[in-house]
Amino acid sequence: MLKRFLIILMVVVMLPRTSVKADEGMWIPFLLNDALFEEMQSLGFNMTREQLFSFSESSLKDAIVSIGGCTAEIISDQGLMLTNHHCGKGRIQSHSAVGNDLLRDGFWAATYADELPNPGMVARFLVRVEDLTQEVAAVLRDDMTEAQRNMAIRTKSQELERAAVEGTHYTATLRPMFAGNEFYLFVFETYTDVRLVGAPPSSIGEYGGDTDNWMWPRHTGDFSLFRVYSGPDGKPADYSTENIPLKPRHHLPVSIKGIKEGDFAMVMGYPGSTNRYLTSYGIEFNLDKMYPPRIEIRRRKLDIIEAAMAASDEYRIMYASRQSGISNYWKNFIGMSRALVKHDVAGTKRQQEAAFMQWVNADASRRAEYGELMQEYQNIYDGMRQFNSHNFIYMEAMASGPINFSLANAFSGLPDLLDDKNKQEEAQQMINRLRAGAERTFRNYNPQVEEQLWAAMFEEYFNRIPRQNLPEVFQTIERRYRNDFNRYAADVFKNSIFASAEKLNRFLDKPNARTLKNDPMFVAATSVNQNFQEVNRGLQEYGSRLARAERMYIKGLREMDPEGMFYPDANSTMRLTYGTVSGYYPADAVYYNYQTTLSGVMEKEDPTNHEFIVPAKLKQLYENKDFGQYAEDGEMYVNFLSNNDITGGNSGSPVINGDGHLIGLAFDGNWEAMSGDILFENETQRTISVDARYILFVIEKFAGAKHLIDEMTIVR
Repeated sequence: MLKRFLIILMVVVMLPRTSVKADEGMWIPFLLNDALFEEMQSLGFNMTREQLFSFSESSLKDAIVSIGGCTAEIISDQGLMLTNHHCGKGRIQSHSAVGNDLLRDGFWAATYADELPNPGMVARFLVRVEDLTQEVAAVLRDDMTEAQRNMAIRTKSQELERAAVEGTHYTATLRPMFAGNEFYLFVFETYTDVRLVGAPPSSIGEYGGDTDNWMWPRHTGDFSLFRVYSGPDGKPADYSTENIPLKPRHHLPVSIKGIKEGDFAMVMGYPGSTNRYLTSYGIEFNLDKMYPPRIEIRRRKLDIIEAAMAASDEYRIMYASRQSGISNYWKNFIGMSRALVKHDVAGTKRQQEAAFMQWVNADASRRAEYGELMQEYQNIYDGMRQFNSHNFIYMEAMASGPINFSLANAFSGLPDLLDDKNKQEEAQQMINRLRAGAERTFRNYNPQVEEQLWAAMFEEYFNRIPRQNLPEVFQTIERRYRNDFNRYAADVFKNSIFASAEKLNRFLDKPNARTLKNDPMFVAATSVNQNFQEVNRGLQEYGSRLARAERMYIKGLREMDPEGMFYPDANSTMRLTYGTVSGYYPADAVYYNYQTTLSGVMEKEDPTNHEFIVPAKLKQLYENKDFGQYAEDGEMYVNFLSNNDITGGNSGSPVINGDGHLIGLAFDGNWEAMSGDILFENETQRTISVDARYILFVIEKFAGAKHLIDEMTIVR
C-alpha cells in the first residue's frame, strides 16, 4: 500500500497541473471547481461565479470577443471594442495607401460616420456551452480505426451542431477536449459589421518591432479600436448605413487606479493551441525535424519581403501584415527551440513518463491497456522521421510561400468541370468564387516580389527534399533550366495566367481546360501538391496512431489521479487564467521589474532605426509631463508583467483585476519561457500587457480623441 502511495505521489508532483497553482492553467470558465475559485478569491478576486460567467445573466464572458486568431473585448455600452494593434494590422493595412498611410500615421474616427468597414471581419460572442461527451461517445466503439472514429465524430458533430441552432441565427461548433476524451458544444452569436475606430501610428503600436518581439523590458502601445454594429433590431447584420452600434450584454469598465506587484490579474480569451501533454519523443522530433527547416525557410522569405518593404512605401504597406505574420513565429520557433534545450523540457517529460509507466506496471489491467504506450510513441516518431520534414518544408515553402502557388492550387478542380458538359453551371459557380478569391489575392501583390519568392521557395524545396521524393516538375526545371531557379521563375511569371490580375480575369472571362492544364504555374502547383498528397498518405498512418496514443495517454493520466485538476490544451475556445502582477529573475543576479515607463521609450529612441522612432508629439507630451489623469506619481506607465498562462490567440485579451475592471491588454509572452506552450515554466513564464492607462493616455492626449474616453466607464 505504501509503495502504491509513493508511486502516485511521485506522478502527481510531475504531471501537468494536478495541483492548484495560481499562474498555470487554461481553465474552462464554466467548469471552475471550488478549489480553483477559492484560490482566485484568496488572490483578490471579489466577484461571484455568476458575475464571472453565466449563461442566463450578464457576466464578464459577455464582454469577451473572438475575432479570428485573436481576442478582443467590449469597453463601452456602444459596442466599442479593444484589441491589439497587431491583431488589427491587416485591417489597418487594407485602408492604407501611399498618401493615406494609416499604418504609419494612425487613424482616429471623429464620428460614427468616419468609422471604416472591414468586409470579412467578424466578432463572435459566446452564448452557451454544453457537455455532449456522452452523446458523442454513444456512436464510438473501441474496435474502430481512427478514420472510422473521426468520421463518426464528424457526422455526430454536424447533427448536434444543427440541432443546437435550429430556428436561430446562432452558429455552433463541437470541439474535442483532452485529445478527444471529452466533447463540448459552443454556441455563438456572430456579428459581421465591424468597423475600424482608432489605431495609433506604428511608431507606438509596434514600437520595438521585431527586435523587442517576445522580449522584456517592452515599451509598446499594442492596441487598436473597432466598433461592433448590429441591425436596428439588435441582431447581427451585414454592413449597412442603417446599422447601429451594438448594445452589449456587458462591457468592461476601464481602471485608472494603477497596479502594484502581487495584485490579482485574470486573463479571459480564446487561446489558440498548446501542447502541454507532448511527450519527450515529440519534443526531440520537433527539435530535430520541425523547427530547423521552418526557421530557415521563414528567414529566407523575410529577407525577400523586408528588402522590398525597405525600398518602397508602397511595398511596405502592401506586405506589412504578411511580414508581421511570418516574422512573429519565425522568432517564436527560435525561442521555443532554445528554451526547450535550456530548460531540458524533454528531460522533465521523461521523468513524467517514467513515473506514469511505474504506475501502469503496478497493476495487471493497467499494463494490458497502457503497457505498450511509450514504445508506441517511440515507434510513431521513428516512422515519421523517414519523411525528412517533408510536411514542414511543404508548409513553409509552398503552402505559405509565393501567393501565386496557393492561387493556382485553388483552381485544381476547375479543369474537370470545364471538360464536363453536364457541369457547366457548377463550373460557373466555381469561377465566380475563384474570381472573388483572386481579387482579394491581388490587393496586396507585387509580381517582382512574388517572382523572387517563387524562385527562392522552389530552390528551398529542391535542396531540402530527397531527390527520390521530389515532384515531377523538378525534372523539367533541371532539364530545361539547369536548376537555375531565377530563370525558371522569370519564365513562369512571363507565361502564366496567374501572374497578374489582368491575365487571370481574361482567362476567367473565357475559361478553357486546355489553357489551364498547360499553364506553368498550374502545372507546378499540381505537380507539387499531387506529390505531397502521396507523401501525406504515408504520414497519415503515423498521424492516426499518434492521435490515439495522445488520447490514451491523457486518459491514463486522469485515471491515475482522479481528484487532480487537469485542464485541456488550448483549442481556440474560451479560457480563463488567473495569477498576479509579477516581475521575475531571467538569469542569475538579474531581476526584471514588473512595469516599464514612458522614460524607457525615450531611452530606446533611435531615429536611424524604423523600429525605434518616437513621434514628435509623444516626445512633447513626455517633456511637458502632460499625462492627464493617467500618470502615477509623475510616471506614465506603458507595459507590465503578470504570471498568467497565455499563448497565441490570447493576443488582445483583457487583463482584468479582482473587481472585473480592465487594467491591461495582453499582447506577448517572454523570451525566457518560450517553451511554455509545452511545459509551463513556473518561475519565469510571464504575460506582457499594455497598461490600460497608457492606452487611454494615447487616445486622449496623443490622438485628441477624448470622445472615445467619454463613452467608456472609467473607474479609479
